[in-house]
Amino acid sequence: MSQYPSIFNDVIGPVMRGPSSSHCAASLRIARLCRDLMDGQIKNILIEFDPNGSLATTHKSQGSDMGLFGGFLGWEAFDERLPESEKYLDTAGIQYQIEIVALAEKHPNTYQITLHNNTQTHQLIAISTGGGMIEVIQIDGNKVSMAGDYFETLIYCKNPESIIPFLKTSIIYDDIIIHKGTHPFIEIKSQETISESIIKEIQQQDDVTYIKCLHPVLPIKARKNLSVPFISCNEMMEYNKGKNKALWELAVDYESTRGQISADEVMDKMRSIIHIMGSAIETGLKGTQYDDRILGSQSPNFKKNLDANHLLNGDVMNNTIMYVTAIMEVKSSMGVIVAAPTAGSCGGLPGVVFGTAHALHLKEDAIIKAMLSAGLIGVFIAAHATFAAEVGGCMAETGSGGGMAAAALVEMNGGNLEQSIAAASLALQNSLGIICDPIGNRVEAPCLGRNVMAAMNAISSANMALSNYEHLIPLDEVIQTMKAVGDQIHHTLRCTNLGGLSITPTAQKIEALLEANPPSFYKSC
Repeated sequence: MSQYPSIFNDVIGPVMRGPSSSHCAASLRIARLCRDLMDGQIKNILIEFDPNGSLATTHKSQGSDMGLFGGFLGWEAFDERLPESEKYLDTAGIQYQIEIVALAEKHPNTYQITLHNNTQTHQLIAISTGGGMIEVIQIDGNKVSMAGDYFETLIYCKNPESIIPFLKTSIIYDDIIIHKGTHPFIEIKSQETISESIIKEIQQQDDVTYIKCLHPVLPIKARKNLSVPFISCNEMMEYNKGKNKALWELAVDYESTRGQISADEVMDKMRSIIHIMGSAIETGLKGTQYDDRILGSQSPNFKKNLDANHLLNGDVMNNTIMYVTAIMEVKSSMGVIVAAPTAGSCGGLPGVVFGTAHALHLKEDAIIKAMLSAGLIGVFIAAHATFAAEVGGCMAETGSGGGMAAAALVEMNGGNLEQSIAAASLALQNSLGIICDPIGNRVEAPCLGRNVMAAMNAISSANMALSNYEHLIPLDEVIQTMKAVGDQIHHTLRCTNLGGLSITPTAQKIEALLEANPPSFYKSC
């Protein structure tokens, strides 16, 4: 395998606003690269989606448009202006058109974007691969592979070979690739931006027409000859022989090697992330308001009934339901959340980890270690399956979150490494085949219930593993099965709004009311 997931790139993150990381965060990152391709000067944009993909029916309601517009403007995924990005795009004098047409690329999350200004036209094709991760697969007719984790310098010239000797002696780079299409260019992958003085020298070379500098959009950068200590559960267990490390310690080993950062930096990054998660819980419990959503603010009522002892007993369970709901409500009200592993499943993992920690009166470090443990299970899923509901159904999102959370809970309760792995295996086995069928074409219901279900699954699986229940199927094999099952789920049941609960008469009525007059609809709910 040539690319290895990062806990902070692929699993716990991005920090963002919006209902869906596959839509909002990914589209924003794609559009940021589009902006760089045009040197920040964009006049007209044509955005094309395939009719058989997921985006044709969900691009507006699930936030792809919002993310694209913010990215074209150069914003971050957590910018507070994102809900009104279309207005700001218009103010900037940027015109756009969206068309549904058959595309050559058949990935369900394909963006084909053609950009114009007064002097140039460029086309970029990219896919959203789940959890906010992307891959640019084509630029101006040339096949590329860009994940947004490098500084990418594109040198457009008629005779690329002529300046290669100059480049190899003038810059520090990880790779130089010549693309010989109708619009040929040299692609330079580097860990740092090329200096302005060198750029000026390149511009003076014969045949060079223009140079494009595309900046990284991921927090953890790539590098040449990148390696990791292991990339599967089986390899991890082999690596750990004689070391006797806990799952969270193995996560630190992995991420510090993957990102070429210190163990302390790994811990500090996760500490910053859990502070954002904790803030989302607090914000949600105070009550949230937002017009364009189906469900109102429910977590404050849950807290009121919990405080009044009106609910069935169970501190961990009730804390978890309350926290999961609070986080999901912040997401649906365009507040800041952490995709963990996705925005659609952002409540299950942190909700149950914080809910358990607070019920057991555990300190912050216990939450950090639990989230690192979860992150490493997520690495294995990202490497060998998917987090994208458009590819693997809700199994890929809330199912993955539940498996990650189960391992985290065992870690929090003092279980050993083998028990953590068993818990993850059990929870993922329990999640196979869950479809993605959002009601009203919004990432709210049954998403909330499935996040709560994932959290309850994690609690049950953790307790089963702590009691040494036999999980039978090794974790690696379960993850491979997730990939196979996802491939077999019909496309109408993978976040397309074309099957399951999405097409019930009531769901269609809700969607029509939302589109017709959102404010009056919410007041009637």
